[in-house]
Amino acid sequence: MTALFLIALTGVASGIGYCLRRQWLDALLVLLAAAGLAGLVGQFSTPGSGSAAAIEVDGDGLRAAQWQDLPARALNWKAPSDDVLRLDFPRIATPGRMFRLTATMPRPAQRRLQLLAENGQVVAEAGGAGAALTVQWLPPVAETLLFKARLLDAGGKLVAQGPVPFQVREVAPLQVQGRFASPSFDAGALNALLANSGAVLDWQVTLGKTVTRSETARAGAARTDLLVADAAYIETMSEHARAALLAQVAAGAPLLVLAFDAREPQFWARSLQLVLKEQGEAKATGAPLALMSAQFNPLARGPWSLNGDRLWSRQWQKGRIAWLGVSDWHRYAISEPQALGAWWQDVLDRAGVRREETVAWLEPEEMALPGERLEVCAHGVSGEVTFPDLKQTLAWQRRPDKADAACVAVWPAASGWLKMQTGKQSGQLYVYAKDDWPLWQKAQRRDATARYTARTPQVEKVTGKALPAWPFALLFALAILCLWWRERR
Repeated sequence: MTALFLIALTGVASGIGYCLRRQWLDALLVLLAAAGLAGLVGQFSTPGSGSAAAIEVDGDGLRAAQWQDLPARALNWKAPSDDVLRLDFPRIATPGRMFRLTATMPRPAQRRLQLLAENGQVVAEAGGAGAALTVQWLPPVAETLLFKARLLDAGGKLVAQGPVPFQVREVAPLQVQGRFASPSFDAGALNALLANSGAVLDWQVTLGKTVTRSETARAGAARTDLLVADAAYIETMSEHARAALLAQVAAGAPLLVLAFDAREPQFWARSLQLVLKEQGEAKATGAPLALMSAQFNPLARGPWSLNGDRLWSRQWQKGRIAWLGVSDWHRYAISEPQALGAWWQDVLDRAGVRREETVAWLEPEEMALPGERLEVCAHGVSGEVTFPDLKQTLAWQRRPDKADAACVAVWPAASGWLKMQTGKQSGQLYVYAKDDWPLWQKAQRRDATARYTARTPQVEKVTGKALPAWPFALLFALAILCLWWRERR
């Protein structure tokens, strides 16, 4: 920069000197020579192109379906700081299993969340000062429901409200195989719970050396969804029978071990790498049910990890083995039957029990709105899917970003339930009205814009191409030679 300044100063001073002597051509030649020398020293370049500039995005951004239609571009976007609302609830529930709705806002405050039935009656309510509130309700029968949720502040002023659509569907009965070394009240209570839920039971209890009480499944089972056994039964199994049991687990069937009668810690350490520790004085603890601990419970080490209140589990190839280290839950079969059923449902979920469905409809990433593109995806489908309300039949298409799922895209015409049929399987999705849950829509647009920003390139500073030096050198040489020739005349 200093060299350029000196060159410019010398050129201007020399040009002024020639101008004072009225030698106009010589003054021009001096300025041209100074310009050429400055070009040699300055290493100038062409101006950069503006093609890599970031896109300016204001407000909450766009929906996920809109961002998917755009090429990857860098964004210049700052998320707004005003409040939004996020809702989380299952679109498909099952009778007898708790339905939970969670509403979350960015900042904690005293609020109340209400769940209202279709007739406007409050069926569940929760209050608190945290950022998230959860209400729960137990669906009694299978039906399609359109509930309403309402979020109120500490003074009872309405913060947000809108529809909560979900379906309560019957599912295929659970196929359970139970094996027990001796009768117990806990095993009997579990048997009653499973039977009342409609499970298909293959249940055997050893009453003596030569006497076994058996409950044969009412229908042949093509698969086993759950293996249940008490610890004493597994300890007394033959080597061959135990290998066959573990082979079932390896093929994908979860095994739940009821640990209340475990007696041989060395056996479990040797066969399943389960290190057991004898418990101290037994006291009933835990929530929501206060239960006694088993005599031996594991240390969370190696392949085993704690997965709930006194429930330890590990992977076993394609399946899972869980150790339930509590007892005396039968005491709540009469006094707290609903709480006991909910607790057992949570235990089975954590143990990895899953019912296989022929067709599994996937929940959409965001609220479906009229006139906006809706992506419908499902597992276990092929061929075509029909939308009677839209009078459209579309072919399922595989998506690389949806593992083992097929998808179609539709544009719903109006709000309400959108029905669909593929083969013998039917389903439906709820299309919200444009003005439903505005704070939730804002949150979904912000989340979609943040995801798009994370996958797009950063803004790069574009530099121009350096100018070649030889034109400046030629200009300087010609100007100096012409000036020397004129001076020599």
